[in-house]
Amino acid sequence: METTQAVLAAEGLRYRYGETVALDGVDLRVGPGECVALLGPNGAGKSTLVTLAVGLLSPQQGTVRILGGDPRRAATRRRLGVAQQTLGFPNTLTVGELVSGAAVRGGLRAVAAVAILAELGLTDLARRRVTKLSGGQKQRVQLAMALVTEPALLVLDEPTVGLDTRARRDFWQILARRRARGTAVLVTTHLIEESRAVADRVVVLDRGRILADAPPEELVSRLPDRTVTVRTGLGRDGLERLPGVLGVSGVSGEDSLVTIQTRSPEDLLRVLLDRDPGLSELRVRDVGLAEAVVALTGGEKAAA
Repeated sequence: METTQAVLAAEGLRYRYGETVALDGVDLRVGPGECVALLGPNGAGKSTLVTLAVGLLSPQQGTVRILGGDPRRAATRRRLGVAQQTLGFPNTLTVGELVSGAAVRGGLRAVAAVAILAELGLTDLARRRVTKLSGGQKQRVQLAMALVTEPALLVLDEPTVGLDTRARRDFWQILARRRARGTAVLVTTHLIEESRAVADRVVVLDRGRILADAPPEELVSRLPDRTVTVRTGLGRDGLERLPGVLGVSGVSGEDSLVTIQTRSPEDLLRVLLDRDPGLSELRVRDVGLAEAVVALTGGEKAAA
């Protein structure tokens, strides 16, 4: 029997924009400290689901609750932290003013901003106006504004778009510390591999319906094989004798440039680099989002 109260509990959510069905009976629960990645193509219903979850829309059918409370009520919305791509900043304000203002709106004193600015490495930028920030710095400011009130649920919209590899790693390390303290995270993304790396569960949404809700590794096992192209001295014979645990389903090509179909590209690349450190022209073609959606529905798109 489930005893822990869900941070986010959505049941039977339905929402239409005229004749367009945005959500068609969606159920979703996110527990304390859990990270759930919401994956889907444009128009899948992700934005509508998030907008309902943070109380900016009212369900036409169904319910959504944050720790049992209605997210449309101010007291409940203070338990939320939201960072959206479309969030704009007043050009006249500094970083410190933005974050302290978010603290005050959340019912805290402005001084609460000091700790979160330090945690996110923004202290030296506190007096800088937002017009002078880089894209990555602006995303950190958004995260600081979302975290300053110690939210129970953090909602992130494509949070790492435009960030380099190091910045992405730092971003998820910050969230890992918050999750360890019980903060739940709902993140929308188009990036299958990022979902695999950071989420406890991946929820695949298409045409307003949930197609899959499972741990990332389970979903990845249902995706088509990835394609690795590489120039290597191992040759086709050597590649075809690779261990079966690497999930190699086919090898093609001539001379030293070969194409390998595999279910485990990361494991395969580690073995290739170990056996042939001089390999070159390495390319990995990942599964596209459209392919993944088709694969996860057994080759059939969800009905509208």
